[in-house]
Amino acid sequence: MVTVYVKDRESLEEAIRRFNKLIEKEGITAKAKENMYFTKPSKARREKMNKLRRKLEKKKRKEQFRRHR
Repeated sequence: MVTVYVKDRESLEEAIRRFNKLIEKEGITAKAKENMYFTKPSKARREKMNKLRRKLEKKKRKEQFRRHR
């Protein structure tokens, strides 16, 4: 749980900005966006596999580039 205490002589806008940075760092906003809509388990698995495939292809391209240098 994120807790932000307002410091002396700190404006409310600054405290809200600190709060937003903390929840972004914790990943709360990303989790809320992810859970906003239901995704079928099969689609989630497919997206996860596609993400992994793209990551491996990118790594492979980088290795080939390094070898040719």
